[in-house]
Amino acid sequence: MKSICVFCGANFNGDALLLQAVEQLAEVMVNRNITLVFGGGKVGIMGILADAVLNRGGKAIGVIPQFLMDKEVGHTGLTELHIVDNMHQRKQLMNDLCDGIIMLPGGFGTLEEFFEVLTWLQLGLHSHPVGILNVNGFYDLLLQQMDLMVEQKFLKPANRGLVLSSGDAIELVNLMENIEIKPDEVWFRDRNLT
Repeated sequence: MKSICVFCGANFNGDALLLQAVEQLAEVMVNRNITLVFGGGKVGIMGILADAVLNRGGKAIGVIPQFLMDKEVGHTGLTELHIVDNMHQRKQLMNDLCDGIIMLPGGFGTLEEFFEVLTWLQLGLHSHPVGILNVNGFYDLLLQQMDLMVEQKFLKPANRGLVLSSGDAIELVNLMENIEIKPDEVWFRDRNLT
């Protein structure tokens, strides 16, 4: 992978374990010459991650809509900063610029971004590996919900298997680099989930 898109919060809750995970992710990305693609903000986890990558000599590409730039939350010290018209263009360009996707802890926006590109993967619109950096069990309940979706036959096991997760950034990137993406090719034809 040459670049990873990271979805993460525009807030930071002060969690030392989360900060350690962000630093570890930045370290592994820079050590492997992987460019960061992210939402372009200078605030919250977004800003912390971008600065951690840049401070180690890595590359960080931001994609931010104009209305957020107007609110002065854009990070102007990046390798590249793309300003787009809206949130959908932001997600599309971030996806176009990356080879893999990681979700860190965040709020509604983080989940929305992640699930949209995950749905695109399920539908075969891209083939990037997707992973959750499950810092200190933050996403345990979400992962359990995905398992329940399989159990209740709303999600195929093959598509559940597209979501990689680990609490360790190095392990997660290793998993992403070694997965062979096979979205269910009969998603439209076969609605039987057994």
